[in-house]
Amino acid sequence: MPTTRTRAQRPRESGYPDKRRGRRMNSRVPVRIEWAENGGPNRSLLAHTRIVNPYGCLVVLPHEFSLDQPVTLTNLAADHSNPAVIVWKGNRRPEGWEYGIELTSPEMDFWGLEW
Repeated sequence: MPTTRTRAQRPRESGYPDKRRGRRMNSRVPVRIEWAENGGPNRSLLAHTRIVNPYGCLVVLPHEFSLDQPVTLTNLAADHSNPAVIVWKGNRRPEGWEYGIELTSPEMDFWGLEW
């Protein structure tokens, strides 16, 4: 039987507090993540969220990011963009790494959902 790690047992690699500010919803939203790498040109990739809340999302990405990396997150369904930061790195999955992305100055309608 596989062992499931509790939230307290998962690695916390960031200095951000471990408190949820909003209700989470399972939601598959198409997003684009953009970032600058080592002073070079901006890069981007497309993905789908797994979980969203008013302040960010959980997404699995094939690129390896460092914690506190600034990114721009675009909700492609609503055509909204917002500065964001990588605040959590979870388990490696076959399709990439789990990441928690926090929106820097979110508008409450960023995801187009009613909370």
